[in-house]
Amino acid sequence: MTGDAFHAVDVDRLRSGHGVKWGSLPPGTLGAWVADMDFGVPPAVRESILRVTERQDFGYPFWPDGDPVTEAFEDRMATRHGWRPEPGRTRVFTDLIQILQVMIEHATRPGDAVAIHVPTYPPFLASILRSGRRVVPLPMRRRESGWDFDGEGLADRLRAQGCRMLVLVNPHNPTGRVFTRAELAPLAEVAAELDLVVLADEIHADLAFRPARHIPFASLNDDAAARTITTTSATKAFNIAGLRCAVAHVGAERVHRSLAEAPLDYFGTPSTLSRVATVAAWREGDAWLAELMRTLDHNRSLVARWAAALPWDLRYHSPEATYLSWFDFTDTPIGAAAPAEHLLRKARVLLSEGAEFAQGTDVDCAPFARLNFATSPSLLREVLARVADL
Repeated sequence: MTGDAFHAVDVDRLRSGHGVKWGSLPPGTLGAWVADMDFGVPPAVRESILRVTERQDFGYPFWPDGDPVTEAFEDRMATRHGWRPEPGRTRVFTDLIQILQVMIEHATRPGDAVAIHVPTYPPFLASILRSGRRVVPLPMRRRESGWDFDGEGLADRLRAQGCRMLVLVNPHNPTGRVFTRAELAPLAEVAAELDLVVLADEIHADLAFRPARHIPFASLNDDAAARTITTTSATKAFNIAGLRCAVAHVGAERVHRSLAEAPLDYFGTPSTLSRVATVAAWREGDAWLAELMRTLDHNRSLVARWAAALPWDLRYHSPEATYLSWFDFTDTPIGAAAPAEHLLRKARVLLSEGAEFAQGTDVDCAPFARLNFATSPSLLREVLARVADL
């Protein structure tokens, strides 16, 4: 895929496919909601899938020399993110939601509390609540310089709530923050003090914009490594969400032992296609990823300039990672209630509703909406123009 392909998105092709981002929309509506990109995939990914298809290699997966996804993950963490995962602790799953559900069952008991920064990825909140656990929201707060969280007295707060697990989404969805070592270190201290299992969702790690640098939570120190479940996937950075393949590195020893006693069918089996695509992405997709990041960085700047030029204040901070923008519509003509619904009705453009990112908590995200800018600059301009016209 050449750089030109990132600037020429065929909406008709997207609408005619099976992707929910465009296929679920009525005619004339533009999709800027679910976190799929409007681009293709790396050539290496496409070629790996074609090779499997040409061989009609669709039987039960078999890897006599070990699962190649595990090795590719461990190599990528070492070479790209400076962390060497302990061998023998990586498992392959279908997606991060499945991983969270499995780990909640093995790290906590019904009625226990699970802490998570809010706003956050809606399926994580739903998974925690449906498993019979309680959500302890750690509210993100907006500063003049951007988003952060209040770590003051955190240990006492979590102890009082009976917290047994911390879910850390970093880089953060939806604010786009990439937490610094200075922010992560106190979390590691609290986790050690309270003996928390930490589930670190690092799926957006490859989508950090310079100079921000992703720091794997498990790389902070030996104690963090020994209590962290690191989860990630190639799906976000390489646009293959529908292929369903993710990994979990289980550093937390008691969870590792518990999982060892579970039947193999409990974990599911990602397909041959999803595995070879994941390996191709992580091992051969970085040139494509570099082109993608140039396009996303251009789009990120486009959104920032657009927001700054508006006659009203979106209270907007550019993300340090991801292709997601988090808008506050409180002081706009749209108002503070269900802005995404309003934009869908009035402007025929679909964003993600902010309230969904705080469901089941007392954090007020009703005035917010999340925009996905992983599309061509021209289509992004049309989306932004529709929002601005209101």
